[in-house]
Amino acid sequence: MRHHKIEEWESKLKRVFDRVDDHLEEKYGRKYPLHPARPTRGTTSSKAHDGLFNLGASFSAGYGSKRGPGYVVEVRMVTLTRVPQYLRNQIEEEAVERLREELPREFPDRELKIERDGQVYKIHGDLRL
Repeated sequence: MRHHKIEEWESKLKRVFDRVDDHLEEKYGRKYPLHPARPTRGTTSSKAHDGLFNLGASFSAGYGSKRGPGYVVEVRMVTLTRVPQYLRNQIEEEAVERLREELPREFPDRELKIERDGQVYKIHGDLRL
């Protein structure tokens, strides 16, 4: 059983990622064919399980990290078609910029940052429950 404050925190974070997913789907969702096993956008109960994009974050305790504990951001495109690295980078940067815009809307009383931590982006800062 998980603490209700963790559930509340992650529910807010999911709403942020859903809005960023909507933006990316609108802009890039028709540029590449979906993986054959992937449902079309809007056909499942979770945006992470349909459409071209799967966005999310997983908690990291931050051992060995410059940024400490936080949520490692993942932006995946679910297609068998090769997507050029420059475009992957562009989409990831755009997702991070949208996250920077959306996080304060969902967490107005917290100072959260999204910065590179090695090869990944991490949401860190005021993670208190």
